[in-house]
Amino acid sequence: MIGVIANIEEQDVVREFFELFKTPWEFYRRNRRYDVVLCTGEGEFDESAPLALLYAGTKTRFDEGRNAAVGGERTEACVLSFQGKRIPIYGRTATFAIQGQSLLTKEGTNESVAYVDATSGSFRARIGYDLFREVRSLLTTGQPIAYASMPALDLHIEFLRTLITACGVSLVEIPPVPEGFRFIACLTHDVDHPSLRHHQWDSTTIGFLFRAVFESCWNLIRGHISLRDLLHNWLAALKLPFVQLGWAKDFWRDFDDRYLELEEGLVSTFFVIPFKNRPGRKTDGAAPGRRAAGYQAKDLANTIRKLTAAGHEVGLHGIDAWLSTEAAGEELREIQALSGASEIGARMHWLYFNGESPAVLEKAGVAYDSTIGYNETVGYRAGTTQAFGPLEARHILELPMHVMDTALFYHSYLGLTRREAKRLVGSMIENASRLGGCLTINWHDRSLAPERLWGGLYAEILQELKDRGAWFATAGEAVAWFKKRRSASFDVEDGELNRAAIKLGANHGGDLPSLRLRRHEAGDFHRIDAQEPGNYVDVLIHAGAGMAAPFEANR
Repeated sequence: MIGVIANIEEQDVVREFFELFKTPWEFYRRNRRYDVVLCTGEGEFDESAPLALLYAGTKTRFDEGRNAAVGGERTEACVLSFQGKRIPIYGRTATFAIQGQSLLTKEGTNESVAYVDATSGSFRARIGYDLFREVRSLLTTGQPIAYASMPALDLHIEFLRTLITACGVSLVEIPPVPEGFRFIACLTHDVDHPSLRHHQWDSTTIGFLFRAVFESCWNLIRGHISLRDLLHNWLAALKLPFVQLGWAKDFWRDFDDRYLELEEGLVSTFFVIPFKNRPGRKTDGAAPGRRAAGYQAKDLANTIRKLTAAGHEVGLHGIDAWLSTEAAGEELREIQALSGASEIGARMHWLYFNGESPAVLEKAGVAYDSTIGYNETVGYRAGTTQAFGPLEARHILELPMHVMDTALFYHSYLGLTRREAKRLVGSMIENASRLGGCLTINWHDRSLAPERLWGGLYAEILQELKDRGAWFATAGEAVAWFKKRRSASFDVEDGELNRAAIKLGANHGGDLPSLRLRRHEAGDFHRIDAQEPGNYVDVLIHAGAGMAAPFEANR
């Protein structure tokens, strides 16, 4: 059991952190026995606990009482190293002359940013940054592109878990891993251009011609595409006038059939734009005219019925939903009427978003959002693979987007070859396999057709996800599973875990994969740098809605 001492203004982020690190905890109460006391800043705590953790990026009374040598406080972002993993820090950091075994070191200087003192017969760990300020920054501001590849929030959880167990405290948690699988894979498709004929000779058509004819040549020279792809794109460019006249097949149409074939036996989510010729607004005025779509959801009525009948999900690709509750309601109703679904999730067109958007969408009745991600790169904008509760809202969950095809291939973004893109996405699949959570991928509607022809890599990604043991879920199903996990609570009597039980909320989605309880065994502090992950036993949670389930091993 963890007792947490934090400033009152940090309590919202503390609660959210422990929804992501689902382990028994509570705000500290005097005269209560804890295995671990976690404190931030200048909080005073009872040091009778076997393990006391203090996170702070400045010198504290704790340091003064131990005559600890605290180095210069730094305010610039830095990267810390732990067991070969890199953890970015965005707030203040403090460094220490080593008072015990060093745990975290700063890249470039090798200064110690965390140590453990075990000389008093109990463990006292001092970590030189403020954990909950870091978490708040990740969930609100997000990570800059330079650190996009690091799942910072998940790494904070992993470091804390390792620190606790290495100091001799066993730990239980409900990991973000569905029973029977290694992690969740969420396949999504932003439907921006379902028909080339809709555009006639606008900027989209001109862009298509430029990329099909000229950029394809440059990509061939650079080794980014094959000669076969070049010829395919040139042939499509030659056919363009006949496509516009209706004499040749529109090769951007029938995207639904191509994805249904490629994703056979799987499910995915298609985000559809509700209204055509509406570029929408930015916070400071009108959005660029080219943001307007050349189609509206009603044009895809038959496609939407086909996709939903096949078990796929249709969501809202919002225009002004992120900015206005009234606009969100209007856009939402358009998709609801066509899909027949009562609950509709959203992702904003061009990823428009601000700090007030979660509350706006929640008020309008949007079931979830999946906008948080990058246009320019791939990675972990919020530092996590888990669906999380935005601090600005009460109920809506955010399912982060991690991989977008255009970010991988467009030369103005990462501009990768197919091999480089596969390697990069593979590293993210490896992270998901190790950390759990949900890897959310966005492959656009026209990305299987000329001039992109990115279907080959997509098929390879699907195969790797299958090989890695992913549960393929729609965005709505993935969010529902995270809600099920969040509904679980630990019933702990007098701080004793061996008398604990798990309780599930009343509406937890019984047809979703089960939760598991993971018991991490206490490790050896003297081998913390070599401590292997995976020293745990998984337990299946047998419980119905509103019921308690004792810790019961299923093997």
